[in-house]
Amino acid sequence: MPTYEYTCTACKKKFTLIMTLSERDKKRVSCPRCKSRKVTQRFTSVHTQTSSKS
Repeated sequence: MPTYEYTCTACKKKFTLIMTLSERDKKRVSCPRCKSRKVTQRFTSVHTQTSSKS
C-alpha cells in the first residue's frame, strides 16, 4: 500500500499514513495530534516492493 506524508498547518506536526488509493480518495485526512483537517500533503520519494520471482 502507498505511504502518504502530511504536515498539519495548525500544529506543524509531520505524520505518515498508509492507505490504499481508494481510501485516500474517500478519506478526509486529519492530524493525529490536534485532529485538525488543515493538512497539506508532502511530496516524497516513492518506494515499491514486488513479489515477482526471477
